[in-house]
Amino acid sequence: MVEIESPSDDKAAVDRCVDAVEKTAAGIGGRAKRHRQREFGDVLELRFGPKRGTPLMLLGHLDTVWPMGTLKTMPFRTAEGRAWGPGVLDMKAGVAMALTAIEALGALRRSVILLLVSDEEVGSTVSRPITEKLARECAAVFVLEPAQGLKGAYKTARKGVGNYTVRVTGVASHAGVDFERGHSAIHELAWQLEKVRGFTELERGLTVNAGVIRGGTRTNVVAAEAEAEIDVRIARMKDAARIERKFRGMRVRDRGCRLQVEGGMNRPPMERSQGTVALYRRAATLAGQMGFALAEAATGGGSDGNFTAALGVPTLDGMGGVGEGAHASNESVLLKDLMPRTALLAEMIRRI
Repeated sequence: MVEIESPSDDKAAVDRCVDAVEKTAAGIGGRAKRHRQREFGDVLELRFGPKRGTPLMLLGHLDTVWPMGTLKTMPFRTAEGRAWGPGVLDMKAGVAMALTAIEALGALRRSVILLLVSDEEVGSTVSRPITEKLARECAAVFVLEPAQGLKGAYKTARKGVGNYTVRVTGVASHAGVDFERGHSAIHELAWQLEKVRGFTELERGLTVNAGVIRGGTRTNVVAAEAEAEIDVRIARMKDAARIERKFRGMRVRDRGCRLQVEGGMNRPPMERSQGTVALYRRAATLAGQMGFALAEAATGGGSDGNFTAALGVPTLDGMGGVGEGAHASNESVLLKDLMPRTALLAEMIRRI
């Protein structure tokens, strides 16, 4: 899978990876349904086991952040006790683990849905409705994203993610000849960003970060346009409305400028629910019986598990590979953890 490059923005590339996984799944009894897409790769729904009964969902994605051609400088290889390559940790190892666990179990007592989406790395805009529809049918969701850290903690909570764009339109003028006629979009945006910085409330797990700013044309021109792209993270769903009110309540200081706020929350938070905790405790008990300790963790990053957890479906995340370097040139998985973690995944599938 790693050697079939699959960047989110290349439909043909992702579909090649979908083809390969569909073929592998057919060999172990998988019944495939492809949700055809125009802009992104097809979403692959695989079903295993009985056709009746309440299913269990295994959730993952086949797209990666890496552009085509990355294999030339980051080839798939095994060395130093690891497997290396673009997407190996995030999250093709998790997909391989799921297929291996299902194959190892043989006859399944419960129906299992393995849903592999094609646009997770860019927001899951086309796959979210599919994920949510299928999750509502399921007793639980196991997310095959990487475990947390080199100790491999399962994830029982994730922050929700939002993206806002603050755009200011001013009035251009010559900075030397007609300075007073201008209304600087850059100066207005700078003032607004200081206000936005105050939206962060660390004690609530709410953070706001202006990650990208643009504006102006030349140093001798009072800027007519400026904008900022802002990342928002929330730990609790009730804070979504709170931060939305703050952004929508922004007003210009310089009345010669106009202010526009776009965007909103993209992923709800995955809160540490009773159902999720029960799944983790069962996994930790099984891990102990297998001879290793399993910790739990919360993370600020989002996944498609955020969607299923927000529906009230018990969701356990981080059940994929153990490693480091997701989205970085040192992306890798620890080989020693693949077998025990896959065995644990299989036992969780069997016992839920």
